[in-house]
Amino acid sequence: MTSPPVNAETPASTEAPPVSDPLLRIRGLAVDYRTGREWTPAVRGVDLHVEPGEFVSLVGESGSGKTTLIQGALGLLPAAARIRSGSIAYSDVDVTGWNDRRMALVRGNYVGFIPQDPNTSLNPVKRVGQQVIEAVRFNRPRGTPAARYREAALESLRTAGLTDTERVFHQYPHELSGGMKQRALIAIALAGRPRIIVADEPTSALDVTVQKRILDHLVRLRAELGIGILLVTHDLGIALERSDRILVMRRGEIVEEGPVERVVAGATSEYTRRLLDAAPSRHAGRLTADSAVRPQPRPGAVALRAEGLSKTYRLRNRAVLRALDTADLTVREGTTHAIVGESGAGKSTLAGILAGFVAADHGTVHLGERRLTGLPRKRLRELRKDLQFVFQNPFTSLDPRFTVRRLIAEPLRAFGLPAGDRVTELLAAVALDGSYLDRLPSQLSGGQRQRVAIARALALAPRVLILDEAVSALDVSVQAQILRLLVDLQAERGLSYVFVTHDLGVVRLIADDVTVMRSGAVVETGPAEQILTAPRHEYTRQLLDAVPGALV
Repeated sequence: MTSPPVNAETPASTEAPPVSDPLLRIRGLAVDYRTGREWTPAVRGVDLHVEPGEFVSLVGESGSGKTTLIQGALGLLPAAARIRSGSIAYSDVDVTGWNDRRMALVRGNYVGFIPQDPNTSLNPVKRVGQQVIEAVRFNRPRGTPAARYREAALESLRTAGLTDTERVFHQYPHELSGGMKQRALIAIALAGRPRIIVADEPTSALDVTVQKRILDHLVRLRAELGIGILLVTHDLGIALERSDRILVMRRGEIVEEGPVERVVAGATSEYTRRLLDAAPSRHAGRLTADSAVRPQPRPGAVALRAEGLSKTYRLRNRAVLRALDTADLTVREGTTHAIVGESGAGKSTLAGILAGFVAADHGTVHLGERRLTGLPRKRLRELRKDLQFVFQNPFTSLDPRFTVRRLIAEPLRAFGLPAGDRVTELLAAVALDGSYLDRLPSQLSGGQRQRVAIARALALAPRVLILDEAVSALDVSVQAQILRLLVDLQAERGLSYVFVTHDLGVVRLIADDVTVMRSGAVVETGPAEQILTAPRHEYTRQLLDAVPGALV
């Protein structure tokens, strides 16, 4: 482990810095972005430090300045950004203003960086071993034998928690699971034997069980190697469960800092208290509607029923992938039925068949008493007015060229129905006023875009909404707003929801019934309270154990 070099020509010293020096200290850092001819502040006078062996979490929503702060600390700011003031020091060596060549000697052999998305961070045309070797070679003295590079790369893969490293070494990224790809990024970050790891949302795209394994491993590395860890996340549950200290960032400033126990027991910032209140793992019970009037479902009435659904896909190598295996599902009228499971469980395939987007090989789907499967396309289109879909990412599901007015009116016009005041009424139903009607999706926040997507789905007055990971891409406070909106709409309109998610914390807030899926099969189904408090299947227990924060 090395200290930062003092110049670009001399090699990094092998002498460990004094224990009293923080591994990273940022003082009064201010970063601006150029917008036209002006500079706009993104980070405003931030102080931050990480001690040896310490786990620190930097928490904040999208746009809070977290990523800009980390980019500044690593010397990775884009050309349109500048450090206006402040200092950055590693083990008391001030690196503020260092050029990329000098900072390259710090990155890797002193600070390891784990980016968010392994799908974009790993080179898809290079084997994993080659990519780890490149990191090893960069951080080892010149002239080191090639065999040593290979040995060091394999050791780094083992340290990152990968088994069967010889096989992984020769595989391409697309041949690895999401968790394995993230561990490969950890191996690259560890290749230079760093003193500190900076991890930028390293688990946000992973299933809850894979997320737990990755975080457990980072904690073990801290204990075994004395590495300091700075975790950047919007997931307050993870930060509360894993950290020694938490820093809460908002609008470019640190608004709260302290040990976890102190922040939970006595947060001084109103914003921090709102984040704590919005975190799913902090809620003790199900959300209830604000509306006092709730349409009463008919006793025993079923809104949507699927029986014996199966689906297989034939891959290019002629292998057969069984995506769904004789799945059954019953959605009671006026209730929320959650479908949970990891990636590859078959959740989205099931949702696609229910919505009529995917044709099942076998089985039937009924909307109320009406059969959907096997209908002519024209008849199925008519029935779809009663069954609408809300996608995960509203930025890609909303046409970027359409205004909000046109987006909401589109399904009405498609069925020859008048739009008129109906668009404004639908917008009001999702708590947006008329000032948004002429905006484009790019002029809306993530939460506002999802509200527009929900308003569009409600345009034809459906009986059933299928929501496929509809809140997983949202910040925790925006997620709480959308969940509250869904609960209120259900109470006002008697809607039935199929809610596809991997987040059991969210399930506890809104679900009446739960179906747990694994490898294309239903392993458990029943009332939410029973599934969450007394699961029968070991896989369900594993999912519950992996949720950050206690499910109480």
